[in-house]
Amino acid sequence: MLKLTYTENNFTLEHLAQPLEEWVTSRVILAMRIGTAIAVEPSTASFLLPANLPQLRHLERTGEQEEAIDLSPCDADYIEVSLQGTWLTSDSESDTGIFVTSMNYAVEFFLLKLWQESQNHAAFLET
Repeated sequence: MLKLTYTENNFTLEHLAQPLEEWVTSRVILAMRIGTAIAVEPSTASFLLPANLPQLRHLERTGEQEEAIDLSPCDADYIEVSLQGTWLTSDSESDTGIFVTSMNYAVEFFLLKLWQESQNHAAFLET
């Protein structure tokens, strides 16, 4: 499963071995036990990848076989990756929260590696 965490100033992507339903259930139970509101709903989430990543063509071919992923060009520099999954947040009016999705392991792993590479690329450009 992929976990995308959206905060006010940041976005992170990570791979978790735990099944999606089990992870969501544990989050709901935790929220109930500590008395925190939680909203859980089907949704989509998006993030950008640089259009010049060499492996992007492989992702496009792989994405054609995976219904939960959609790729769209944003501009000459970026591709938007949209995923279908589940949104969890403590405030339904907020843009901060956690998005989880489950796909083929190879697709999840490949997306994670592309995102990590894009982060390394961005860090290199900043120096």
